[in-house]
Amino acid sequence: MKANHARHPLHIQSPRREFLRQAAFASALFTVPGLFAEQLALTPKQTEGPFYPDKLPLDTDNDLVTINDGLTPAVGEITWLSGRLLTASGSPIRNATIEIWQCDSTGVYLHTRTGGDKAKRDANFQCFGRFITGSTGEYLFRTIKPVPYPGRAPHIHLAVKLKGKKELISQCYIKGHAGNEKDFIWKGIKDAKQRENVTVDFAPLKGSKAGELAAKWDVVMGLTPGEA
Repeated sequence: MKANHARHPLHIQSPRREFLRQAAFASALFTVPGLFAEQLALTPKQTEGPFYPDKLPLDTDNDLVTINDGLTPAVGEITWLSGRLLTASGSPIRNATIEIWQCDSTGVYLHTRTGGDKAKRDANFQCFGRFITGSTGEYLFRTIKPVPYPGRAPHIHLAVKLKGKKELISQCYIKGHAGNEKDFIWKGIKDAKQRENVTVDFAPLKGSKAGELAAKWDVVMGLTPGEA
């Protein structure tokens, strides 16, 4: 059974996939924040949506591409979504639980009332994952590049929990995707800096021979350093 170590993906021991080779990439993804001259733009609060899993999967770690010890990966462009959880002043927020959830490559969520054709849902995609932020506020998920479905641009949902309570719910979008301009939630973000915060570049992952992508999203919350 796939180990459920949420703190750091490189602790996951699984011979069926090349997870450990990502150690070389992780050092490039995680950087210690310096001092910020200006306050960072807050990550905007957005709707949770109707498709937060109404029944969580048995496997809730930060690798959404495989289920437990399954040998077949999910369909889609494998993406390493990483970043830091920070206060507006740039201080890291440690030991917070970050959850992400998204639809599979067919546009179906892990929810009994999901849109799309539930019969076509990718059984190899976890759809939901968790990670506990580390000493610099870092987090990391292995997932797939989000896809559009009727009425919505591609997006990944995110929730931040502090002491078990959801303190922030937001979504990130693909930078340059034509569907963003038609998405009512993305367009509803009126502050340009906040909109920029959730519009993320999904770029080829340097050093990957498998065509993987990397997306970096620093999530910023309105907390004081003492609250972090």
